[in-house]
Formats: sequence, structure tokens, C-alpha cells
Amino acid sequence: MKIKELINPLEKLAPPFLQESYDNAGLLIGNSNAEVNKVLICLDVTEEILDEAISKNCQIIIAHHPLIFTGLKRITGKNMVERIVTKAIKNDIAIYAIHTNLDNVMGGVNSILCEKLGIKNPKILSPKEGLLRKLVIFCPLKEAPKVRQAIFDAGAGHIGNYDSCSFNTEGVGSFKALEGASPFVGEKGKPHFENEVRIESIYPIYKEHEIIQALQKAHPYEEVAYDIYPLMNTYNEVGAGMIGDLQNGLEENVFLQKIKEITGVGCIRHSALLGRKIKKVAVCGGSGSFLIHNAISAGADMFISGDIKYHEFFEADKKTLIADIGHYESEQFSKDLIYSILIKNFPTFAVLISERNTNSVNYF
Repeated sequence: MKIKELINPLEKLAPPFLQESYDNAGLLIGNSNAEVNKVLICLDVTEEILDEAISKNCQIIIAHHPLIFTGLKRITGKNMVERIVTKAIKNDIAIYAIHTNLDNVMGGVNSILCEKLGIKNPKILSPKEGLLRKLVIFCPLKEAPKVRQAIFDAGAGHIGNYDSCSFNTEGVGSFKALEGASPFVGEKGKPHFENEVRIESIYPIYKEHEIIQALQKAHPYEEVAYDIYPLMNTYNEVGAGMIGDLQNGLEENVFLQKIKEITGVGCIRHSALLGRKIKKVAVCGGSGSFLIHNAISAGADMFISGDIKYHEFFEADKKTLIADIGHYESEQFSKDLIYSILIKNFPTFAVLISERNTNSVNYF
């Protein structure tokens, strides 16, 4: 299949639009129309990973971390990134990254970390604002069901555990078709009044193009009447970190030991123990120190992440237990996540998880 077909289900779950401004996710090397028949999944793209892809005849590498973060001004082979880029191009191997966009969605990196640690009913810890829009459509009464369904199918009207959400008000619309028009109802040159429905529905901004296309295709009018309003509502399905509950509260040392066994981390750096059971847990795969206060505000008994700095442990302030399990360890399950998405959508396609451990941190 083509690369763009392979990555489609990944981008349906985690649209590239949702990556952070500093990120560089997406297709980094290769042509989206190139044919591939085998993919290698990894966390980081290293020279060893590239050699593995070559030896296993994989035409594309899908990684969580982008190989290229900043612009390359020259490619001379003076560092690892330049060497990998050169060798990948020579061997016709594409490289794709799905990074902070996979961090920021339900069902993404933090969801699978919660699943592995036994954290139930997870929700986004720090939801994003400004991602929602309201679409208002004016449509003839008889055509309204068809138009509503079209925008729902394209991604509008989803709120939490509900879909097909809209508000509908009947009224009367007026217009006069001018010369050159082909009106669906009414006559040219004469004012016309039509019983219409005002349909209101919300959607995430990254689905706007598909929704408007679906609207224009389904709507009977030559000139489709619609308005778009920006909303400041919090979008609870997109954002950083997650928080959920342990089905049965665990003693601090018991849960820390469980985390260590599940993640395989060499050691867990943590703030002072508080002598209480862990019931509510917040997580953030990768570098999550910016969420410490969000975790405290949400009442988390423990906050699990990586790359916590010395002074940041003081921010626990006897209000939560901060546990640094390492960057790699907190994101390693993203490989399993990517694998499961691809296998579910392409059960006969050759999907391989790398056998290499790319963790740059070692424990003595």
C-alpha cells in the first residue's frame, strides 16, 4: 500500500494539527505516494534502528520521537541525524514520526500508560482550549435530516460520550435569485420565503475541512448558507497528561514496586513519601514536569512522569508524590500502541516492532 494509506489510521487518532508548536511530527523522509509492504516501529530512530530496518527489508520506519527536530542546513554526515538521513535516502527508507499529537489525545501515549499501570477511568489532565468551533447551517425542512447526518459522519456533533449532537430551530429564510442563478426553490427575480431549520453543532477545528466539504455536498442550495463561530470551551478530549483511579488503593511502596516491575526502570526517583494510600494517579509520558501543579490541583496522590529536575521535586510540597520513571520508560508502550492500530486496520500487512532498546539512559 501507499505510505499515505498506512499512516491514515494513525492520523485519524492523532491528527498532525494537534502536535505542539515546537514539534516536527509527520512524514520526515520519503514520498507519501511511495509503495511499502513492511514497517518497523520504534521509539527513537538511531543508526541501529535504521540498520535493522534495512536487514528486515522494511520500507518505512514509524517512530514516536522525530529524527529531525530543527531544520538541517547541510547534510555532511558530521552527526548522527545527518548520517541517518543520508543512509535512509540511499536505501529508500521513509521515516515517519507521531509525537506530541499522539501524546495529546485520548487513546494515545498516556492512555496506554494508564492501561499498563492499572489506572481506571482516565481523563485528560490539562485539556486544551480554543480548539472547538460551532457550525450554524440554514437548511430547508425536508433536507435537514440528510444535511445533519452528513456533518455528523464527517466529525461534527461529538461531545464526550455522546454523538450526533445538535440544536435545531425552525424559522423562515428569504432570498431572491438573480440572473445566472439556479435556485433549488423559488423563481428568478422574485423574493422567496422558505421554511428552514437552523442547525447548530460543534466540532474540533482540525475536522473543519472535511465537515464543510460534507455540508456543501449534502446541502441542496446552490449557495450554502452557514456561519462558523470560534468557541472558548475546554475540549476535554485533547490535552496533556491524564488522571484516573486505582481500583483498590495501594500503599506507596507497593505501587512504586509495581511501577518498577511493569516499566522495567532501573530505579524510580521520587519526592518524599507521604504515608498514605495511592488512589488517584496522574501521568504524563515523556517530560511532564510542567503538569505537576495540574496534578496537585486535580487531587492526584501520585504524579508519574519523566525528566523531573532536582528543584521540581520540591513542588510536590507534601501534596502529592512525584515519581520520575524515566523518559523512555514512560513512553515505551507507544510502540505497542502504534502496532495495535496498524494491525487492527491492516491485519495482513507486515508490521514489526523493533527488537532494539533505544533508551539513551543506562543504570549502574
